[in-house]
Amino acid sequence: MALKEEGMIRTVFWQDDAVGMIDQKALPLEERYLVLRKWEDVASAIRDLTVRGAPAIGVAAALGIALGMRSLPSSPDRDLADSFERICNAFARTRPTAVNLFWAIERMKRRFRAAMAEEPGVSGPDRFAVIREALLREAVAIHDEDIAANRAMGLHGRVLLEDGDGVLTHCNAGALATAGYGTALGVIRAAHEEGKRLTVYVDETRPVLQGARLTAWELMKEGIPAILITDNMAASLMKRGAIRKVITGADRIAANGDAANKIGTYGVAVLAEAHGIPFSIAAPLSTVDPATPDGDAIPIEERDPSEVTTLAGRRIAPEGIAVCNPAFDVTPARLIAAIVTEAGIARPPYGKSLAVLHAAKAQSPR
Repeated sequence: MALKEEGMIRTVFWQDDAVGMIDQKALPLEERYLVLRKWEDVASAIRDLTVRGAPAIGVAAALGIALGMRSLPSSPDRDLADSFERICNAFARTRPTAVNLFWAIERMKRRFRAAMAEEPGVSGPDRFAVIREALLREAVAIHDEDIAANRAMGLHGRVLLEDGDGVLTHCNAGALATAGYGTALGVIRAAHEEGKRLTVYVDETRPVLQGARLTAWELMKEGIPAILITDNMAASLMKRGAIRKVITGADRIAANGDAANKIGTYGVAVLAEAHGIPFSIAAPLSTVDPATPDGDAIPIEERDPSEVTTLAGRRIAPEGIAVCNPAFDVTPARLIAAIVTEAGIARPPYGKSLAVLHAAKAQSPR
């Protein structure tokens, strides 16, 4: 499997009746690819951060559901529906915060219901073949549409960055967090491709170091100038004038524009406001959850304490110490200057502007 396809890092994809993905836990020391032939292994890969990033999680879940249905024997409709629901529920339990996961599962459910209704006169193995092929086409479409959305985001969002800017990003919102190209890094990548000279400041992003391990690796692969910093250096660099813009991704955006992203993002947004620096988010509209009114309603995943007490497999904290390890925090909409989507750039008030973009996306052909 090639690392790049048409100049793009491949994160998660369908290949040879299996789900392929780059093992993000092995980066940056080893570029290792996994071929997962069981849907349970895809679910585990989402849960243990082998694949991570809200859009990539959604794509992986869709492909995993398609894989699971292909592994089932032909069965009566009721048994088939029960098996499908069981697989979907297993994926829904993997990560609670990233709304793209639930968006992708719901989209696969709609396609399953439609496929069940499309061929009422077909029965047995032929009917099952029609259904499973419909699900695979839908999962591949989710993959392809994600890449197209990311490229559109880059084209819309590049106007936010100026030649000579120092840009801070937090966690990883690049090709590795999506099916390809990236959200926040997609905006940076598009500006770079346009010829703008940028320097990207990469927060290391404790406790799992997605910035140091993944974003830094991606930017070096792309030849985009980057400087790795520890999380507590951002304020000093902002005061010095080295950082002029901040852009991150998001795992769930509430209807009012409050946005959940990797823990530490809220602190970066507060620092940006204190220094008069615009803080922006890039995320597909599938990350916007109209059913979540505000940030207080976003569930925040609490992860294993060992992520905090160990580093690279070595313990760095005393035995028995109590640990708090929320994976995400919520940045209030009032701190967000712009939200870049594939349908355009939303500005405050987000309750209105995001709804307008949703409506425009719904009216456009897929």
